[in-house]
Amino acid sequence: MKLTIGHLYPDLLNLYGDRGNIQCMKKRCEWRGIEAEVREFQITDEVDFSNLDIVLLGGGSDREQMLVCEKLKTIREDFHAYVEDGGSVIAVCGGYQLLGHYYDTSDGRIAGLSLVDLYTEQGSPRLISNIVIENEAFPYPIVGFENHGGRTFIGENQPLGKVLFGFGNNGKDGAEGVLYKNVVGTYLHGPLLPKNPHICDYLLGNALEKKYGKKELSPLDDTQELEANRYIVERFVKKQNR
Repeated sequence: MKLTIGHLYPDLLNLYGDRGNIQCMKKRCEWRGIEAEVREFQITDEVDFSNLDIVLLGGGSDREQMLVCEKLKTIREDFHAYVEDGGSVIAVCGGYQLLGHYYDTSDGRIAGLSLVDLYTEQGSPRLISNIVIENEAFPYPIVGFENHGGRTFIGENQPLGKVLFGFGNNGKDGAEGVLYKNVVGTYLHGPLLPKNPHICDYLLGNALEKKYGKKELSPLDDTQELEANRYIVERFVKKQNR
């Protein structure tokens, strides 16, 4: 079996170590005997989504998002077809914002891909915090770090999780991220996947099911990863509730 992971514009959208998510997916495939190929696409490259099984759209500053805005218009139709056909996507911070219709900033509106029915508005102050969220569909909490000025509103879409500690999408509605088809959008940096192997396997499993009709993943020894996850939960959530 083989999975091909596409990393869109890592020269511009690689804030806070988002490349670590690629490394995590690749290693968890290799440990299971699954071949993993990573393809990096620069701003001048053509992107053929039909050859990709997972796509990473990382974080970037408002300026960098402005730079990729015009390029995104040229791939929107193909990217939309990929998502609607069940393609797997992990979009972090700036990449998460670009999934939606727009991001209104003090320097103007950044047009999004409109892949998911959501939008973002600039707010103040920046929302900076360690963050813990939960989703009953996953066996463990999801932990990470958030640092964003945008306030994202996902409407009727399902969030990635309920905020137990931190701010989340907008600091008001208690939700963080979004789940749409096989798309995961989130503000969690750090990077996200090494601290949350269950989310990594969720992405890998969905990609395998779409490509091969099954998502069976052999278990790995995640003792260290889950200890790190548990430490963050105990430090911030349980301490808060004492």
